[in-house]
Amino acid sequence: MPRGGKKGGHKGRMRTYTSPEEIDAQMKAEKEKRRQEQNPDNEEEGAVQNDGAEKLADSGCDDSDDENPMRRRPGVEGLIEIENPNRAVQKSKKVSQIELDEPKQLSRREREELEKQKAKENYMKLHMAGKTDQAKADLARLSIIRKQREEAAKKKEEEKKAKEAAAAAARGVKSMSLK
Repeated sequence: MPRGGKKGGHKGRMRTYTSPEEIDAQMKAEKEKRRQEQNPDNEEEGAVQNDGAEKLADSGCDDSDDENPMRRRPGVEGLIEIENPNRAVQKSKKVSQIELDEPKQLSRREREELEKQKAKENYMKLHMAGKTDQAKADLARLSIIRKQREEAAKKKEEEKKAKEAAAAAARGVKSMSLK
């Protein structure tokens, strides 16, 4: 005996497809239904036309929750107000409504970055005035280097004078010996 009994499994069943004419009829029925909901005074005209259309509309699925929010929802859904931030439509603001005078709220990173920049500027100002420890150490080192350079320049000057004197003495001795 084959699997699934005498009648067979679910895989052998025929598939049913909705014809394009039925789909068009369903769409027309939904449009008429919407018109009737929007214009309740024209109920007599729509009632005759919708009798055949409602039969077709009941067979199809109705996923028009987003399209018509005024439609009453079945069950408890109609009683509960849902606050879903993803579902709410974002309202665009006009330029005239935006307040530019209000201080902008900064994020933590932006705030820390500004504080770091201000601290650096303050440190550089104190450093240039020579009030920081590092600036004092730099100035002391600089004065020592200046003294060393002055001493080296004096020594060079003395050596140069000594060479010139020795050279002049050597010339004087040569000139005396030639005479």
